Amino acid sequence: MAAAVDLYAYQEPILFLATAGIVVPLFHRLRISPVLGFLAAGALLGPYGLGRLIPDYPWVDWLTFTNPEGTSRLAEFGVVFLLFTIGIELSWQRLRILRRLVFGFGTLQVVLCTLALSLFALKIVNTITAAVIIGIALALSSTAIVLPVLAEKRRLNTSAGRASFSALLFQDLAVAPILFTIAALDTRQPDATMLSFAMALLQAALALAVIVGIGRLVLRPFFQLVTATKSPELFMAACLLVIMVTSLVAAVSGLSMALGAFIAGILLSETEYRRAVDTTIQPFKGLLLGVFFVSVGMSLDVFRLLEAPLTILAVATFVIAIKSVIIYWLSRPFGLNAAEAAETSLLLGPGGEFALVILGSAIVSGLVPRETGQNLLLVTTLTMIAIPFFARLGRRLSRQLEKKRPIDPAAAVPPPPEEAGRVIVAGYGRVGQLVGDMLQRHKVPYLAIDMDPVRVADQRKTDKPVYFGDGSYPEFLRACGIEQARALVITLDTPSSIEAVVAAARQERPDITIVSRARDDKHAAQLYDLGVDDAVPETIEASLQLSEAVLADIGVPMGLVIASIHERRDEFREVLKKNNRKPERAEFRARRTVGK
Repeated sequence: MAAAVDLYAYQEPILFLATAGIVVPLFHRLRISPVLGFLAAGALLGPYGLGRLIPDYPWVDWLTFTNPEGTSRLAEFGVVFLLFTIGIELSWQRLRILRRLVFGFGTLQVVLCTLALSLFALKIVNTITAAVIIGIALALSSTAIVLPVLAEKRRLNTSAGRASFSALLFQDLAVAPILFTIAALDTRQPDATMLSFAMALLQAALALAVIVGIGRLVLRPFFQLVTATKSPELFMAACLLVIMVTSLVAAVSGLSMALGAFIAGILLSETEYRRAVDTTIQPFKGLLLGVFFVSVGMSLDVFRLLEAPLTILAVATFVIAIKSVIIYWLSRPFGLNAAEAAETSLLLGPGGEFALVILGSAIVSGLVPRETGQNLLLVTTLTMIAIPFFARLGRRLSRQLEKKRPIDPAAAVPPPPEEAGRVIVAGYGRVGQLVGDMLQRHKVPYLAIDMDPVRVADQRKTDKPVYFGDGSYPEFLRACGIEQARALVITLDTPSSIEAVVAAARQERPDITIVSRARDDKHAAQLYDLGVDDAVPETIEASLQLSEAVLADIGVPMGLVIASIHERRDEFREVLKKNNRKPERAEFRARRTVGK
């Protein structure tokens, strides 16, 4: 006889999966970040939402998340997996390059924001200790929301993305000392002394050294053994084991679990398994981050907000404003222009998940009054929920400030009159300059446009035909002579910018030949769908060049190598073009062929 099944034991996992199945497709269709959907679902289905109706309507219990503590433990792994994947994308060398931002910008951001917010908190609480703890907690930002929002918009590799990531990384490093300090100040623990505090810091440093040392020795041989079995299941288990072990070792040593996973990711980034590991854990990361956002939404007590809405909203606005102003002015000496500083300040202005941990610990320790602490937890949660909106606002503000940047007189030269047979190159960075050089060698006239006034001015001093302007504006393309142009080459590195230029060019000239740079094969397929004639994926082209080099180096005749590379490139092109050619584009190509 089959054993009885306790359906209630599966209630929360099923409810979360149902929420994910509804939230992600719905918000994707609405072009809204799923982060907001998970936050809203957590608020609606949490103990402060539908959970309030359980005493009167017991059946509602099946539609609510009633175990915040259990959910928060699982949700913590969402942040762990996020930091692990970020570590995989980095390396020790890139981390050394970012050290000025991490330990310079990050340190000053935490210190200055803490001072300003502590002075503000001193008017609410009566003790300096409570004010400093509140200031430190509110000075931190949300790694778990800011980084996914940046990754979703492919902004992590921009100047604003690097600055935001560097500050968040330093904050993760600072959390352990902060929690040690709170424990040392806890009057209920008389054995917490300065000596124990120093020992705890030493223990954390040793833990980091152990993770790095053992990781360098063990990870590559370990994955060699695992991959030799050719078992995808075993490889997945190995990935999860590495993440769990490193994060738990860090947690036992007093560091954050996320920091341990981040170090493990950096160690794996130096191995040949980085891409396979990254691909394997992506589904886990997505689901666990969804759990994290739901858990944040569950902590939002809407009724407490309704008791004093103006006060709580005013405090939330004040916190974001103070932090944003400080971060904006602090960003400028670290090389960010006004547009990048504005975007960074709005991303880091809201509070973060570690503020919830610090304030919770301070309330339990009696260092912060419970009523004040509960209100500040609500303030922090509200600011975190607003991060996707501030990210969008920051991007729009950044674009507006970019347009208003002072332009070097050498760059402010209008494009020359139309010239038949000219090629327009949109974007004149390293790739665009190479394209221009090759066109010049073959005596093909070209005109390049770029949005960086400094770059334009520098190139014009060397007599290059480069002009300042935005190729996504049809009026500017007309001024560049797109009606008489032979082709348009797009070398920009941001997918959204590339797509905007393609749309503007097609609006002005449906039959012009467009050749565009693409991030990967997926992006190339999207560009073919938009109407480009040829899209060159960076990943595929790099692979073909590596193949050409190795075949030539091992003695295969160069003629055969070049022929096979061209053949493989054509195969890729045909696969990407398949089912992406619009009927009207085919008609224009046919007309152009007949005309020739």
